[in-house]
Amino acid sequence: MKKLKLDELNRMDVATFKEADKHPFVFVLDNIRSFNNVGSAFRTADALAIDHICLCGITAKPPHRDIHKTALGATESVTWKHYSSTVEAVENLKEQGYTIVGVEQTDSSVMIQDFQLEEGAKYALVFGNEVKGVDDATLPLLDACIEIPQFGTKHSFNVSVTMGIVGWDLVKRII
Repeated sequence: MKKLKLDELNRMDVATFKEADKHPFVFVLDNIRSFNNVGSAFRTADALAIDHICLCGITAKPPHRDIHKTALGATESVTWKHYSSTVEAVENLKEQGYTIVGVEQTDSSVMIQDFQLEEGAKYALVFGNEVKGVDDATLPLLDACIEIPQFGTKHSFNVSVTMGIVGWDLVKRII
């Protein structure tokens, strides 16, 4: 066994990636505080060919060195837009026909493995603030809410880990 070198991975270049078909998912970052979590969102979105990212409220925007440090160039490949609030982003995505899915522990959330994707649908996945979760003003706009089963003493995953778990789980169902 040997590790593959970068030129052996056969990855597309940024221009080709921008033109390539994407999976029908959008990451909505709801007031994410950490620049590193934002960078990780870009890197995960690139790896999973997520359609685009909505940066909402206080969520940091590129260019920023701390975002760049974890994104490793994905801010150049992944399309993004900043919104003054998550509500504004979600309302815009609803108008575009997206199903809005919060990733949050609520009294009506379903475990991710029980969440059913509809064929041909587009999904906006709302990931909340590291401390407060999905903003209360956004909750009434959600079409569904999912959560990841957990078995330890902590009540949540880091938001960037959550994006990876949820993103991969949903993408693998459609590929």
